[in-house]
Amino acid sequence: MTIIGVDAHKRSHTLVAIDPGGRKLAEKTVTTTPSGHAEAIDWVLKNFGADVEWAVEDNRSFTHLLERDLLAAAPWRVVRCPPALMARTRASARTPGKSDPIDALAVARAALRETDLPVAVHDDVSWQLRQLVERREDLVTQRAGVMHRVYAHVHLLDPTRPTPTGLDKRNRRDVLGRFLRTQSGLLAELARDEVDDLEYLTRRIDSLTERIVERVDELRSSLLTIPGCAHLTAAKFIGEAANMDRFRSEAAFAAYCGVAPVPRWSGSTAGTLRVSNGGNRQLNTALHRVALVQLAKIPVGRTYYERRRAEGDTGAEAIRRLKRKLCRLVFNRLRADYLRRTTTVSPHPEPSSEDAVEVPAWMEVVGLSTSLSAERAAPKRVRGEHPLETEPGELDGAGDA
Repeated sequence: MTIIGVDAHKRSHTLVAIDPGGRKLAEKTVTTTPSGHAEAIDWVLKNFGADVEWAVEDNRSFTHLLERDLLAAAPWRVVRCPPALMARTRASARTPGKSDPIDALAVARAALRETDLPVAVHDDVSWQLRQLVERREDLVTQRAGVMHRVYAHVHLLDPTRPTPTGLDKRNRRDVLGRFLRTQSGLLAELARDEVDDLEYLTRRIDSLTERIVERVDELRSSLLTIPGCAHLTAAKFIGEAANMDRFRSEAAFAAYCGVAPVPRWSGSTAGTLRVSNGGNRQLNTALHRVALVQLAKIPVGRTYYERRRAEGDTGAEAIRRLKRKLCRLVFNRLRADYLRRTTTVSPHPEPSSEDAVEVPAWMEVVGLSTSLSAERAAPKRVRGEHPLETEPGELDGAGDA
């Protein structure tokens, strides 16, 4: 089977075809427009037929439309090659230098060597949620910048006045606005404009928050049954994880989140592990947020954390172990929700809060016995008890980071 490697850019895509032995067969460069995509598909079909695999450099800002056109054109396989993997493959080749054809060749050879690269699947539900979440986060960042400028201007106007806080709340903005209307000069004028900006940004953020909450509720996401995981965090998980069938196991998902330990040993240091600094940092941050909420407000997480500390873990190590356990819960629920909405199964019984800790019936219907084996193997719990409330020995094992 021929493999087509694609080096993607904003204005052009470079294609390189290789045979099963990794030998370069041909190359072609097309534009990033629909007509350019059609030209690339026509070139491949005429020269290599439909028995090909596409390997696209995983840069979805540039390859989103290309992947959609490829998936719509024929039932061929389209995989995503991480840029870091492409770079390592290029560095190991005997061809010196760097160019678009060299990069496309490296993508193709990486796909030839690594047979388990993630398959491109476009899930509109997760994609739309991700767009909403990213837009909201951008506005929150902008609002934080405006707040800092307001703090500076208020201090210049009256150094004795306490720094205004809680400006995301209307009553706090109204109090600050009344003070600024008593001041004159350019700084006061700018500060009043910035308070108006805060009002606009807060309205937009609140509107997006409502839309995200509505969408998560419409999905009936079981992530909400995890203590400490509310709608915004659930939306972050769904949007970043996307199609869950691309993860071959829960351990693969943990590695993708950056919560699985990485081997770091040689010779006499056999078995040494280190913390992963890679993975999807957005998912890692979401897991960390849930872990901190559980430490502060949820007895389940706090109990587990204190037990790990009593057994000799540092604070950071105990939090990493808690995140690893939470990752397992998140994976099982994400995969169950994804299969439920992509598989035609009727009826769909909704998981009730009373049965949240048990395996719902629809999970068994869609064949999730393998992915939930870890939870099913645990000692039987009393109804209403959270999955993290387990016997001391249950949370110990190779899965801990």
